[in-house]
Amino acid sequence: MPFQIHVGPNIRKSPYFDATVADGVRSFSVYNHMYIPGNFGDPEGEYRRLLNGVAMWDVGAQRQVEIAGPDAEVLVRYLTTRDLSRTRAGQGRYVPICNHDGILINDPVLLKLSPTRYWLSIADSDIALWAEGIARERGLDLRVFEPDVSPMAIQGPKARDLARDLFGDWILDLKHFWFREVEFDGIPLVVARSGWSKQGGFELYLMDGTRGSELWGRVKRAGRAYGIGPGAPNDQERLESGLLSYGADARYQQFPANPFELGLGAMVNLDRPDEFVGRAALRQILERGVRRRRVGLFIDGEPVASNGHPLDLTLAGEAVGVVCEVGFSPRLRRSIAIALLDNAVGDDEAGLSVDLGHDRRRASVARLPFA
Repeated sequence: MPFQIHVGPNIRKSPYFDATVADGVRSFSVYNHMYIPGNFGDPEGEYRRLLNGVAMWDVGAQRQVEIAGPDAEVLVRYLTTRDLSRTRAGQGRYVPICNHDGILINDPVLLKLSPTRYWLSIADSDIALWAEGIARERGLDLRVFEPDVSPMAIQGPKARDLARDLFGDWILDLKHFWFREVEFDGIPLVVARSGWSKQGGFELYLMDGTRGSELWGRVKRAGRAYGIGPGAPNDQERLESGLLSYGADARYQQFPANPFELGLGAMVNLDRPDEFVGRAALRQILERGVRRRRVGLFIDGEPVASNGHPLDLTLAGEAVGVVCEVGFSPRLRRSIAIALLDNAVGDDEAGLSVDLGHDRRRASVARLPFA
């Protein structure tokens, strides 16, 4: 009997759900309490399309947390380690968010729609509850809520040409992480130059959930000239590119990490004049010394199937780190991984090994992104 997923009322569907089913989606994962496509039956083809052409993704599960009101800027600046004093309306920022112990609990993109209205485009966690709780405790004058906003992404080297065809030449001048609010044949969108790949592309933030299939169809028809096809955020490409994946490379409930360990130290502005959550703890972490660093690994032997579960990284039988995710790189023709490694272990250490459960493999440190 084939494996089936029960689509129950406790897990939501995105506005593009019906369109992805019609286009042959073969697996789903759950992200922010929503179904998100995993693949459409041809993972190798979807990977090649992302690297060489253009792919379209249902990333409606990348939910928005809207913070709106007179004190909106006060809250967003207090939530993140990053200095936002120079952020302008129409600009996005990658903003690490930590708890009071300096542990990363989300790494959203912040979109500043106006001085009194912001979106946090979040990774997989209930950050709206965190933001609202802090706002209430501090007596801030604002609302925290989830708006009717559902992104889809077009990613790959031909995404730029497709976006120009869809929206006009102005799209070519849009800087990375900047965005513009538009109407696309009456469909309300925020169009941002962003996306979870290193191949370039755009995210179309749909602001009317009743029009998901319509938008999907319009993009699909316009993209035929470029060989567009459906896909999903691609683990192989993200590993090769060294993209941080909150939930895979760090998760508060499973293997917590601070921004310094994850390579986000440049986005921790401890000398800001304004206060933010986790500041004291992060300063103490620096004073004590950062224990681990995020690295790439080459894994010896036969190809290793994608594995998103943490694995032990050992040296002479002693644990020296955790392998966050491992998979096979089609481009490099070898198995690669991302890990958190103890700083006491050098990059040239030859005795590392990864416990795959059924097998133990030798591993060597590699620079991120993988060359």
